[in-house]
Amino acid sequence: MSMFKEYYGFAKNPFDKHSLAEKDAFQSKGHKAMISCLSYLHKLRGFGVFTSAPGFGKTYAARCFAKSLDRNLNEVAYLSMSSVSVADFYRQLCGALGIDAPFGKAAMFRAVQERLFYLFKEKKKPLFLVLDEAQKLSSHILGDLKMIMNHDFDSVSCFSIVLCGETYLNANLEKQPHEALRQRVVISYNFEGLSDEETEAYLIHKLQIAGAPPSILGEGTLAAITAYAGGCPRLLDNLMTKAFMLGAQLDKKALDADVVMAAVNGLSLS
Repeated sequence: MSMFKEYYGFAKNPFDKHSLAEKDAFQSKGHKAMISCLSYLHKLRGFGVFTSAPGFGKTYAARCFAKSLDRNLNEVAYLSMSSVSVADFYRQLCGALGIDAPFGKAAMFRAVQERLFYLFKEKKKPLFLVLDEAQKLSSHILGDLKMIMNHDFDSVSCFSIVLCGETYLNANLEKQPHEALRQRVVISYNFEGLSDEETEAYLIHKLQIAGAPPSILGEGTLAAITAYAGGCPRLLDNLMTKAFMLGAQLDKKALDADVVMAAVNGLSLS
């Protein structure tokens, strides 16, 4: 990895999401629309549902928005819902809220509600909670999310919950048991991928962050990249990292379509 950064004179790998600061996020149409939707949800409080195919950038957009919130005025938490049980969910939520989880679901449920009400009424710091991979939430957990909001909360929304997930999250929420939860959804947004024009701008933006000129992408390269990635930022990032690694190995000062196709084949085989 470091070899190709040195070879091309990159300050960092701009296609590594972990090294990209939120301030450097590419402002695609979808990214800006989701930030606007999150701002609306934050203002009104309640549930927001944000979906897309994997790798399109919805989680990153949620991270960028959460990072922008004033921690003196907001309690911000993030949980990844990777097939957790109801008890595990409550323990994670207690931890995110700074609560020592009591024994038993009922006790944890009460502790969470009391903490949420305290944050809103006493601390004036409403919770902004992102639940990622929300398509994996069980019906029991989805039902409990609705119940958490019920305790003395019907007259006022004390917190915001962002449900981020793949598109079939919407189908899960359409099931009859979740009608009450759906009624509390303030906003729903499906995150779209990058257009062909945005894909080119995305790549140039990332190269500028690394301190590299657009000319580092040779003739025909952009078309090959766009055809493979289909507007998915994660695929773009993986492809470009692989392509620059191959380019450095092959002593290519500029990436051409052959290098990109070799990188595509390498990713397809891995």
